[in-house]
Amino acid sequence: MTAREIIAKRLCHEGTRVTPYDVQLEPKLHQRLTEHYGDPDWFEKKIRKFTCTHLRVDTVLMRPVDDVYAVDGYGARWRMDRKPWHLETPPLAEPAFGEYQFPSAEMFVAPIVADRAEAARLYEQDTEHYRIISMGWGIFEHTWRIRGFENAMMDMLTDKGFYRELTQRLTDNYIAMLKACEDVPADAYLFGDDWGDQRGVMIGVESWRKFIKPCWARIYEEVHRQGKVVIQHSCGSIADLYDDLAEIGMDCHESVQPEAHGMAPERIKALYGKKVSFWGCLGTQGILYHGSPAEIRGEIYRLHHLFQEDGGYVLAPSKPLPDEMELDKAIAVIETLAELNG
Repeated sequence: MTAREIIAKRLCHEGTRVTPYDVQLEPKLHQRLTEHYGDPDWFEKKIRKFTCTHLRVDTVLMRPVDDVYAVDGYGARWRMDRKPWHLETPPLAEPAFGEYQFPSAEMFVAPIVADRAEAARLYEQDTEHYRIISMGWGIFEHTWRIRGFENAMMDMLTDKGFYRELTQRLTDNYIAMLKACEDVPADAYLFGDDWGDQRGVMIGVESWRKFIKPCWARIYEEVHRQGKVVIQHSCGSIADLYDDLAEIGMDCHESVQPEAHGMAPERIKALYGKKVSFWGCLGTQGILYHGSPAEIRGEIYRLHHLFQEDGGYVLAPSKPLPDEMELDKAIAVIETLAELNG
């Protein structure tokens, strides 16, 4: 089977002999591994590629101001010399639109129109890999980019009408971007929107249902109208949302962090594995940090066997392997994935 066929079967909860996987490396670690293997093409030789992304939709439109600062498409000012970026000045200091000119959908659609013909050509040529359109930052994240994190959290309690209108306007722009991608022959969209921390849903389940769920229901409906699959990224503990997410059409949760509350792979598979698929489960905070190379190898094979029979899974570290990762542990990941489906 092609990599595309394997991923498609897995996301339809069908078992496959081959376990599809995905691994990304931060640049300094990649360089260290290149020096270790003594071959600039080591990654392509050792790691099977299962997916391709030829269209990355820019939902932010960040433009540099100088060597330190940048401004995004909604007017937020960011410090770019920190990791992660630091929101310096949100564009809306108060929970009111007033004279603020909310960016038009056309502003975000224009870059898609410029890129989609070439992206379509590349997707059509690629018959081997599962074809994903990446959509960047999501609805909840944009509300705090526009208002600041604490203000956005307070808006849900004290200015509900404003916050609801803000999410609706953002969703309208998102839908316009999706419609601009409709004829691009991809298999799935990958969305980003971080809802969880280590403990649970940051804004609480009820607030998420009230403000965020209706937005993503509209977005997922448009994706399925196009005949594509929904892959939703969120960090942290979101197990309490799985029933809701399955209800509105999420097909796969990407970047499952097993260390977060309630997110152990065995648990989420048992409770929700018939409803949604999972992408991740190899803990960057846990086994990849504290485990020995032998323990890392064992965990990869454990995850392989856990999901092999009935699918619903793509094996991946929950985050890119970090620059500071111990080299012998990184080698254990690479070598185990390389031999996994042999």
